[in-house]
Order: sequence, then structure tokens, then C-alpha cells
Amino acid sequence: MKTYLVGGAVRDGLLGRAHGDRDFVVVGATPAQMLEYGFKPVGRDFPVFLHPQTHEEYALARTERKSGRGYRGFVVDADPAVTLEEDLARRDFTINAIAQDADGSLIDPFGGVRDIEDRVLRHVSPAFVEDPLRVLRAARFMARFAPLGFRIAPETQELMRAMVADGEIDHLVPERVWQELSRALVEAQPSAFLSTLRDCGALVRILPEVDALFGVPARAEFHPEIDTGIHQMMVSDMAARLAPGDGLVAFAALTHDLGKALTPAHILPRHLGHEQAGLKPLAALCERLKVPSAQRELAVAVCREHLNVHRIDELRDDTVHDLIARCDGFRKPALIAGLATVCEADKRGRLGLHDSAYPQAETLRTLHRAALAVDAGAIVASGAVGPEVGKLLRKARIAAIAAVRSG
Repeated sequence: MKTYLVGGAVRDGLLGRAHGDRDFVVVGATPAQMLEYGFKPVGRDFPVFLHPQTHEEYALARTERKSGRGYRGFVVDADPAVTLEEDLARRDFTINAIAQDADGSLIDPFGGVRDIEDRVLRHVSPAFVEDPLRVLRAARFMARFAPLGFRIAPETQELMRAMVADGEIDHLVPERVWQELSRALVEAQPSAFLSTLRDCGALVRILPEVDALFGVPARAEFHPEIDTGIHQMMVSDMAARLAPGDGLVAFAALTHDLGKALTPAHILPRHLGHEQAGLKPLAALCERLKVPSAQRELAVAVCREHLNVHRIDELRDDTVHDLIARCDGFRKPALIAGLATVCEADKRGRLGLHDSAYPQAETLRTLHRAALAVDAGAIVASGAVGPEVGKLLRKARIAAIAAVRSG
């Protein structure tokens, strides 16, 4: 029985990046032996165990054979005779198919170290086509590694296009699609996720509402990049820059302009009413992928209100108050902070405007803080009851907003 460190920890170590969890593969052992050593079984589809002290994952070396459609259609063999090389051969990319022995030596049968040096994302074997989830994983890895200069090997791109054409991608369940999408959006360059999927034809199958934005023109004086799909990718990258790791901001940035794909051709490149028009495709996307409610809430607020935030200096005091209230910003203040950030990403996610000022974000946050500071308890203590409390509270909050603006 022998144990090796595998996967992301080895890859990230070679890239000089910090890594999270460490995963190990165990060669030459049976489930019974693992239990004897005190390991706790956690794998549902194949033998995975937690170390009794470190609680790190140890999986028995295994092979996989395709038995049906989708990413679950596999028969797993975890016989003790399975070799380390056979286990590594079933992995997705060469950079993830490197093992490290206890003495630090590397086992690299598929050239993963060379591909790391050359900054290439390459599939391990033709069996790559058997798991449609790997298309999304390739796109997610590009969102992470494109800033380091990584590209997808041409032969891997060819396989990904074939998988999409074959319909394998259509067998992914919503939960797995959302898992990959949500992880990709908080990487350093989420636009690489979208462009990778678009290049292989998967974006229209996974995110048709986003794919529909490409080729839709916008007014050059506001959008020097012209193409609304290009703008969307720039906004996602700007959101990653302004709010690293914030999944709520990232999803709202992705979906803020969906209504522009529905603009009637005869009024292009103007997009009158695209904020309200975007709510329907946003709802459809969220329903299909079972998007969590927190992401939905902020995305709806941003889709509906982003133009109002852009012109916040023109809004009346009561209009600013009502904008905050519509977004549930008095009960959930974080929604307004997120709204301000995504609106800034929207404005700066344009050709030549990456470093431009966006004072509207701080204006919204400042006016929101002033309105939040109003003491509702004092209004109740004054003797107001029922609907009168709400009326007086609204009046006081509007006055607080006005005071900041006049001060």
C-alpha cells in the first residue's frame, strides 16, 4: 500500500500558487484495510476516506469505464491492482495528472509538468469526451489560469467542440452547471470562462441568455467596445477586480444587461427599457440553474436599477429613498453595497474606461448610510402607531438624505 499527493495541490505547488485542500491517492489497498487503519469512509460513488487525524481525503486508486450519458454514467473499479498510472490516466488535464511521492519526487506520465511550463491546458486521454462536465471545468480553469498565460491545446478544443455537437453537454444537471459557473465567476478572469464556452459552442447551451448578447450593438459614445457581449465580459472582469471572491457581485455583473438581447432591431443601437426587459430572461436563467436566492436578489436589483444609480445625482431625494427601499436595502444593507459595486463595474467595464472615476458608487453608499441612521425606535417612542410609523420613518429618511446632499 502506497500513498501519493495528487491533483490541485501538486499543480499549484509547481505554479508557485497557494493551494487549499490536499488530496491523496492510495495504491494497493482495499476498503477493509482503510477502515482497519481508522480511515472514515465518505465516498458515495467510489471509495474515498478521511484521514483519522488530518481529515484530508484519501481515495483508492481507480479506473472508470463509460456506461451511459452524462457525468454520472461511469462504472468504477477500485481494485488493489489498479496502478498509479492507471488512476492518473482517468483524470481530466495533464496538469492535474501529476502525483508526488512522500520524498517529493514527481510521477508525471502524461507530461503535466511540461504543460505547466508551457502554460497549456491539455486533456490526458481520448476518454476526456466521456464526461461533459470537463467542458465546464476547462472553462473554469481558464478563468483561473488565463492571467498566467494559459491557453487550451488545439486538440483539446477540438474534443470540446465534438462533445457539444454530440449533445453530451445537454445531460449536465443544473446543480453541477451552477457549481462550475459560480466558481468560475469568482476567479481572476471570468471572461475567459465565457469565451472558452463560446469558442466550443457550449455557451448557447449553458447560458443562452448571455450568449444572445454577442453581436448586439450599443451606442459608441457610451460603449466604445460596441458589442454588448464584449461589454458583459469586461464587466465580469471588472467585478472580479473590484470585489475579488464575491459571488453575489459576480453573478449580478454577469446578468445585469440581459435585456439588451431583446431590444427590437429597429431601435438599435439604443436600448430603451432594457433594465425591465432583462428581468424575464434573468428569472428564466435563475429558475433553470436553481440559482440561490441571495444571488437572485442582488441580480434583480442590479438589472432593474443600474441606470438609476448611474444618474443618482439627478434623482430627487424621495426617489433615492424609494430606490433603496425597492432593493430591500433597509432590511438588507449589503444589497446596496453590492448594487453600488456592480454599477461601478458596469461603468468601468468599457473600452478605455477601466480606470475612470465612478463617484456614484460612494454617493449611493453615503446616502444609504444616512437613511439607515434614522432611529425607527424614536419614532415609535414618540407615540406613532400603525401605518403612521412607516410614513414618518420614510419622511425622516428622506430628510436625512436631503441633509447629506445639502451639507
